[in-house]
Amino acid sequence: MDTNPSHTSSDPPYTPLLDNPSPARIRRPFNGFAAILASLIFLLSLVALIINQSQESLPEQNQNRSPSTPRPTESFSKPEPRGVAQGVSPKSNPSFFSDKVSYNWTNAMFSWQRTAYHFQPEKNWMNDPDGPLFHKGWYHLFYQYNPDSAVWGNITWGHAVSTDLIHWLYLPFAMVPDHWYDINGVWTGSATLLPDGQIMMLYTGSTNESVQVQNLAYPANLSDPLLIDWVKYPNNPVITPPNGTETDEFRDPTTAWMGPDGTWRITIGSRHNKSIGISLVYQTSNFTTYELLEGVLHAVPGTGMWECVDFYPVAINGSTGLDTSAYGAGIKHVLKASLDDTKRDHYAIGVYDPVTDKWTPDNPKEDVGIGLQVDYGRYYASKTFYDQNTQRRILWGWINETDTETDDLDKGWASVQTIPRKVLYDNKTGTNILQWPVEEIESLRLRSTDFTEIVVGPGSVVPLDIGQATQLDIFAEFEVEIISETKHEKYGCSGGAVDRSALGPFGLLVVADQTLSELTPIFFRPVNTTEGIVETYFCADETRSSKASDVYKQVYGSTVPVFTDEKFQMRVLVDHSIVESFAQGGRRVITSRIYPTKAIYGDARLFLFNNATGVNVKATLKIWELNSAFIHPFLFDQN
Repeated sequence: MDTNPSHTSSDPPYTPLLDNPSPARIRRPFNGFAAILASLIFLLSLVALIINQSQESLPEQNQNRSPSTPRPTESFSKPEPRGVAQGVSPKSNPSFFSDKVSYNWTNAMFSWQRTAYHFQPEKNWMNDPDGPLFHKGWYHLFYQYNPDSAVWGNITWGHAVSTDLIHWLYLPFAMVPDHWYDINGVWTGSATLLPDGQIMMLYTGSTNESVQVQNLAYPANLSDPLLIDWVKYPNNPVITPPNGTETDEFRDPTTAWMGPDGTWRITIGSRHNKSIGISLVYQTSNFTTYELLEGVLHAVPGTGMWECVDFYPVAINGSTGLDTSAYGAGIKHVLKASLDDTKRDHYAIGVYDPVTDKWTPDNPKEDVGIGLQVDYGRYYASKTFYDQNTQRRILWGWINETDTETDDLDKGWASVQTIPRKVLYDNKTGTNILQWPVEEIESLRLRSTDFTEIVVGPGSVVPLDIGQATQLDIFAEFEVEIISETKHEKYGCSGGAVDRSALGPFGLLVVADQTLSELTPIFFRPVNTTEGIVETYFCADETRSSKASDVYKQVYGSTVPVFTDEKFQMRVLVDHSIVESFAQGGRRVITSRIYPTKAIYGDARLFLFNNATGVNVKATLKIWELNSAFIHPFLFDQN
């Protein structure tokens, strides 16, 4: 039953951030001396209080902080990360915590970390999503899986099905490493649905000599809606590394698209001269023999190895997705690559010429690998598919761990998939895609709570009385009222939520305990630029998300376009240790993987906060508690 209590600015008082929780008068927007006096009082002890509450040393306040949001490349020292020697991106984090003492995790803490409505296997290691498709009433998700351990290795294709993208049933493995051409791993691949109903699955295999080759598989029985049995083509591999290509840098074939000549194309990621990321194009009429076309689909110097390349069309004006083979007037193409050097998923929007098989970015300054990211948080190896059932382009992505392998082995599992997202072209900006959780997530909504025009003064927090805050779907809208003079400032996300500026940060504190000793701020930071315009950053700060020192915690974020006719808007999905945050209708997305030790179970809380020095913030929210999804093995003895 959906009860819908409502809270307004006349409801019980908020708690100033600089004091211990105590009753205070909720205030409406106001001007004049009282506002300035209150702001000064809040400012005096804010930084000292936050430092006292933090378990880590916090960044110093810096009024001249660079607006960029640098994100340190995950460099690795001896021992070498798992997977690198086998020719894939690192699958462990051996250097993050070499000087840290392992936290004393309990089984209760590990149990709480497991998600309630995100897809993950029952146990062991998972990474890239593979070959998603819709067939005879069922969504299929395949994924990189280690059936033997919670660390990377022995990569097999796990398989699960769903009728709604939310509730999942585990099926037997789709493919295992059992031939010379994939004995070292059945790696990432993509599905192509042919007009006659056939399904072609191309995937990368690591051979007995660790050469990366492309292989073909197909369902043994297309009439089976569950597609349980798969057959590997007898004459695999169908593509081997071309001359001049490193044999361990050639992987991850895309879904095929049909050109105007009636033949199919695929693209495969690689690199040239060690540093130039490239996407090769192959042509085929039967999926068993391939011709490498001259040149490349695209290349970007300085971006290194491209893996998990994705290439798909988007309609300039429209609310539906497009089949992968669509091209022509009113269509742009998205080219996405996962950068092996930085472990980030980058994309750009541009124009595809189906005659020359070349793609050109709309803005060369924001080309693949040097511009937009699919997700600015803990996210990698994403893959889309066209859902012909609902005419949607749906995106999957891998959320990897930032703790130690020892912790993963102790808890018995590692990694989660994001909530599937619908992808559209943002015709308001004309420069980015929009990502939004599939509407099926709304089926999990339970009780909702409304908060209307809650005023949050500078340097304060407001507890939101919703009970425990472990499984939530949050819509939040913010307006600002300037109460003191603002000036040009150079800020970004990198200083986190403790770094105060005139107009921000403000937003939500999710998965926080009552004393704010653990919290994860999701926030906006508007900044006055030298050009006299306001530039807005959208950020997620993990630095105080956990008292544990042996987990990797950083600040993620990016600028986000906010038009003058728009309020600051965010949607946040909280699922235990996963937080997915969407700004301005999905123009920017940040996924956080957190490991709290106190803000768990009934101690997890939700707060509003405003750490700006020169504005009041007025917030309106609608918050749903979410049910758990049904994710279990398929029961073959029942209909």
